[in-house]
Amino acid sequence: MDMEVDDDFNGSPSHSLIYKKPKQDKNNSSISGSNNSADRNDSTSDLSYQEDANNDEVDANDDGDATFDDDDFGNDDEIVSDYDDDNDYIDDDDDDDEYLKLQAQFDNVDLPPGVEATVSWLQDPSPSEEKPSTAVPSPPHQVDKSSGASSSKASSSLKIIKEETMDDVLRKLMYFKQFDTVTDCSDHHYIDVKSSGWEPPKSWAKKIQDEWKILEQNLPETIFVRVYESRMDLLRAVIIGPAGTPYHDGLFVFDVVFSPWYPSEPPMVHYHSSGFRLNPNLYECGKVCLSLLNTWQGGKDEMWLPDKSTMLQVLVSIQALILNAEPFFNEPGYEKSFRGEAGKKKSREYSEDIFIKSLKKMMYTIRNPPQHFEDLVAGHFRVRAVDIMTACQAYAAGAEVGCDVKKWLEDGDNSPKLGSNNFRAEVSKMMKPLLKYFISNGSKDCEKFQS
Repeated sequence: MDMEVDDDFNGSPSHSLIYKKPKQDKNNSSISGSNNSADRNDSTSDLSYQEDANNDEVDANDDGDATFDDDDFGNDDEIVSDYDDDNDYIDDDDDDDEYLKLQAQFDNVDLPPGVEATVSWLQDPSPSEEKPSTAVPSPPHQVDKSSGASSSKASSSLKIIKEETMDDVLRKLMYFKQFDTVTDCSDHHYIDVKSSGWEPPKSWAKKIQDEWKILEQNLPETIFVRVYESRMDLLRAVIIGPAGTPYHDGLFVFDVVFSPWYPSEPPMVHYHSSGFRLNPNLYECGKVCLSLLNTWQGGKDEMWLPDKSTMLQVLVSIQALILNAEPFFNEPGYEKSFRGEAGKKKSREYSEDIFIKSLKKMMYTIRNPPQHFEDLVAGHFRVRAVDIMTACQAYAAGAEVGCDVKKWLEDGDNSPKLGSNNFRAEVSKMMKPLLKYFISNGSKDCEKFQS
């Protein structure tokens, strides 16, 4: 979307805006993972799977999300597996070096908008270090204390934990609302995209309020939303990566702005990448390619329909259509170009690469939680740490990314070992730094993975 400040504009109030409608080339109005695409966020396109030297560059119009070159985490070609021929894990001190490299990388980045809140006690994670105590907020709703369930549905895993046994982190997670109104929007990606001397019509405000109501009443339990009292045009969402995909257990942050022409045109959505390209439809610069946003071609019923489409549909579509089990085939033409076993192999390799990046993004998110979602981040990774580490253990032993890990482990020697050797080595390398972050976040059950 083309956006610029025009302080000298002397037109009518309805046009004296920072918002300006996007200029679209009808011959190139769709956006995908390919290079032949337009960009609503004014960024350059690139192929996520076929990387080149330019893939590590962030567009000049990016919001400043920190970028991490894969070389900063080690050269894939020089990886030596931490498993011997019998798949027995070999404890390697190099993993400590990997942790220190990640730590230094996170310390030295310019934190992007949306992830500026720091976690000071993570600067030198130690299992024995005491974390600062915080007051427990009053519960927003009546809670069934016997099950640990709340109306916010913050984490189904908490339903089996009695509230009296919870610490502050888990209690805050249990009461974390899926939808809430907050005040401070200073770190929002679209903070500067605002009206200048323009008051939205009542119909616009009513439509936004209708969107809020739909979200509050219908959000699935793996999507969380915050809206802003002073800026009805802004919204922030965090989506939990779906099970059975290379995104499982990850947290993905999106900033949204509704233009003055909403709902005649779709909202603009920015993805906080933290510098990691995790999907053909999610760019490092924040671009989101989705037909419902009119940033990618689709059938008539797949595009934005002003009278029918909603923000809830956008969020659910991102989770279901973008964060899916085989993101490799999100790349235009790949479903036809890569068929049969060759296509499956390419898809597995891509998902393996995505999962490694997702692990790095998990550590970055623990270190730099998005504003207003600090309690969700701390609690989510506290609860999910053991399952994430168990999955890593299975992947390092040959399990396929996104498989039913519990069943794979139960099958033992009969389990198919589809994971590539390079992936198994990469997962092994990532486990120790990841474990340190989880333990520092308070996941005591994870200590069993130290042996």
